[in-house]
Amino acid sequence: MTTIRAVLAIIAHKHWQVFQMDVNNAFLHGDLYEEVYMKMPEGIPNASYKVCKLAKSLYGLKQAFRQWFAKLAQFLKHQAYLQSKNDYSLFLKSTGTHFTIVAVYVDNILVTGSNPDEVVVFKQHLHSTFGIKDLGQLHYFLGFEVAYLPKEISLSQRKFTQDLLLDTGFDIAKSIATPLPLYCTLTLDEGDLLQDPSYYRTIIGKLNFFTHS
Repeated sequence: MTTIRAVLAIIAHKHWQVFQMDVNNAFLHGDLYEEVYMKMPEGIPNASYKVCKLAKSLYGLKQAFRQWFAKLAQFLKHQAYLQSKNDYSLFLKSTGTHFTIVAVYVDNILVTGSNPDEVVVFKQHLHSTFGIKDLGQLHYFLGFEVAYLPKEISLSQRKFTQDLLLDTGFDIAKSIATPLPLYCTLTLDEGDLLQDPSYYRTIIGKLNFFTHS
């Protein structure tokens, strides 16, 4: 998040445009360097109980993200981008008087720079190599709404907040001073267990992100 804020600050100061792209089926582009097997998908006849040996990375593998990022980093370095030592998801390219910035978050990519032609060429190369969805100028990223004013860029988490309230059923709740009743005592071994712990973990994850951002 610090990197994204810094990039947006540069963009606001330099009056550059920033574009967002989404890589199609990103994790499927990763290469596997070890043998990985999976059960045969349901619906395929398999009387002898054979398994599949994966030739490429697949969603759900522990190493899928790492292998995809390695493939993308290799592509960017081939395009003469240098990987930042402070944030490995940031790539920089300097050609003469022009400067280009690429920021990566999983399969979402931001690109900006002083030369619009270089940005166009980058998007063309990225699309021909991986296949991308060009989302145009950046307006929503990592839960932030991005608004462009004459001399500044405004960041807001209004939509993220509304979606969080809607997902938890608090969109019509009244505000209160404290989230729990006064003198409420919580114990480890009393009360019913949650039927779906994953829902609780999802909400906690979003709250943690919201707090840090």
